[in-house]
Amino acid sequence: MAKKKEVQEEPRDNVLDAIRMLAKERGIDEEELIKAIEEGIVTAYKREFSRNGLIESVGAEINRESGEIYVYQLKEVVDEVEDPTNEVSLEEAREADPEVELGDSLEYGLDVKDLGRLAATAAKSAISQKVRNAEYDRINNEFSKRLGELASGTIIRKDIRNVVYVDIDHAEAVLPKKEQMRGEEYESGRTMKFLVLRVENHNDRPSITISRTAPELVEKLFELEIPEVKSGEVIIKGVTREPGSRSKVAVTSRAENIDAKGSCVGPRGQRVQAIMNELGGEKIDIIDWNADPALFISEALQPAKAVRVDTEVTTTEDGRVERYAKVIVPDQQFNLAIGRAGQNVRLAARLTGYKIDIKRESDDASEATKSVIDMFTVAEEEDDQT
Repeated sequence: MAKKKEVQEEPRDNVLDAIRMLAKERGIDEEELIKAIEEGIVTAYKREFSRNGLIESVGAEINRESGEIYVYQLKEVVDEVEDPTNEVSLEEAREADPEVELGDSLEYGLDVKDLGRLAATAAKSAISQKVRNAEYDRINNEFSKRLGELASGTIIRKDIRNVVYVDIDHAEAVLPKKEQMRGEEYESGRTMKFLVLRVENHNDRPSITISRTAPELVEKLFELEIPEVKSGEVIIKGVTREPGSRSKVAVTSRAENIDAKGSCVGPRGQRVQAIMNELGGEKIDIIDWNADPALFISEALQPAKAVRVDTEVTTTEDGRVERYAKVIVPDQQFNLAIGRAGQNVRLAARLTGYKIDIKRESDDASEATKSVIDMFTVAEEEDDQT
């Protein structure tokens, strides 16, 4: 147990007001900040005034009422003094405190010149560290709750690896190369919307990863721009996209009197156009979802019009379910149904979960004719044999 020796404390400038103001401004607990400054004073003292390392135990206190700073050394009470710097005899110690016993520690105030500068240095260091810790805690706590949510941010810079750094609510987020839309420019100062993907700790620092390519970004933009989606009256059943080029979004409504597709398009197409503008002109096809796979596939292939859709569901030997669809389209809409480089049918397949085979109407008719001819040929051969 430490026994405190009566010492004369020199008046110091009151730092409590400054500490309270900083604690409030930075969102740091006041008592934690004071303790951090006290620890900082000890560290600074040892660095500045005890380079020889002779003094083993140093402490510091800031009076919570007056703001006075007291720096002290602890000396162990011993029977025989071998280290005068860190030990005091029982006889001498009892002159200061008659109740002291062997093994106790006695405080001796240290006359530290330039203590104000020492305290300022310690305070600066402590505040910086506390601000960093508080900021890291804020980022972790805040963004861990925002995973999968939309966030608006301002581009800060791009490094030599083409990684983009974004300021989101005074926190630095990272947009990796694979989460960037191809052909999109990320100029410093530009404000954009992102999807918060994850928050991880790297070297004891939180790292926020965001995305511009995730399908969920489109879904969140629909919630932002379309009141019926935000309220739940219109439901998004699926989103698939090729970022920066094209998306397909399947929607349905909870009530018969609500036109899900019309709600998403908006008057004169304003709602969907706002989303397309945010995505750099990415085309968006809004699809009416249908529980009937054939009707849903037909819708998903828009702007092409299907003549007929035949579906088949099979189960493989290893238990996998495979879904196939044969779609017949007018000859003049075949290329439209396939899309440039197969994009339209590829997105429709992803949205519906079916492998889609598109046939021209004329090809299907030829196959049907050939099938009939083959059937009659087989029948004639059987008659000849009899």
